Amino acid sequence: MIKVFKVKPLITVDPEDRWRRIFPMSFVFCINIVLGNVSLRYIPVSFMQTIKSFTPATTVVLQWLVWRKYFDWRIWASLVPIVGGILLTSVTELSFNMLGFCAALFGCLATSTKTILAESLLHGYKFDSINTVYYMAPFATMILAVPAMLLEGNGVLEWLHTHESLCSSLIIIFSSGVLAFCLNFSIFYVIHSTTAVTFNVAGNLKVAVAVLISWLIFRNPISGLNAVGCAVTLVGCTFYGYVRHLLSQQPPGTPTPRTPRTPRTPLNRMELLPLVNDKLDDKV
Repeated sequence: MIKVFKVKPLITVDPEDRWRRIFPMSFVFCINIVLGNVSLRYIPVSFMQTIKSFTPATTVVLQWLVWRKYFDWRIWASLVPIVGGILLTSVTELSFNMLGFCAALFGCLATSTKTILAESLLHGYKFDSINTVYYMAPFATMILAVPAMLLEGNGVLEWLHTHESLCSSLIIIFSSGVLAFCLNFSIFYVIHSTTAVTFNVAGNLKVAVAVLISWLIFRNPISGLNAVGCAVTLVGCTFYGYVRHLLSQQPPGTPTPRTPRTPRTPLNRMELLPLVNDKLDDKV
């Protein structure tokens, strides 16, 4: 997309900064994917989504505690119906497993950390979504290659042999990679265009919409509690969008009611240390 189709110009990043900035985000990204897959082996999707519904809350709390970022009280209030709505949507299908529960819970924290790091990288250093994937994918491949060969190598080889032709298997694998690229491209584009919290709120909205669409297509039974949960989640997401709109209309530098002005993160914090090559503008 960068070299051939010239969708975006390549942003040059010093090798030292690749390891200091992009490698940690790639590592957390891999942990998030692995924990999600592990949790799905032991708990159903509904239970996993119930735990994942806490991601917006953990994102706000992490930004508040670690990065000292302050949010308007209405942002905090909008998270209550979002988290509560997803809980109501999934509560009728809960199936507890301690290993799956812990994997999903730590995956939730990893998701929050990943989106915060991505927001810092994109907003702080003028990265765009496709350049982020360009630099992150090689690190992610390097991190996952050895564990994948050791833990799943035999299973992949057996899967390839069970298919009628190698060509169809390779097409499936290649298509999966293309879809994964499109997913990550869209994720970083959303984070670049909005914020990490908005991205996670949209993820919760996706769960409610998925429940509704699955009922429309497959006519799977939905209890009254599920319907109420979807409605509450949609209301929370709508309220969050309304709050974001109100805050964006305020003049720059205007403190929000009952909330301190959002301070800039101190420069001694790792996520906002300056790049070795500070002048990215002339490379875009």
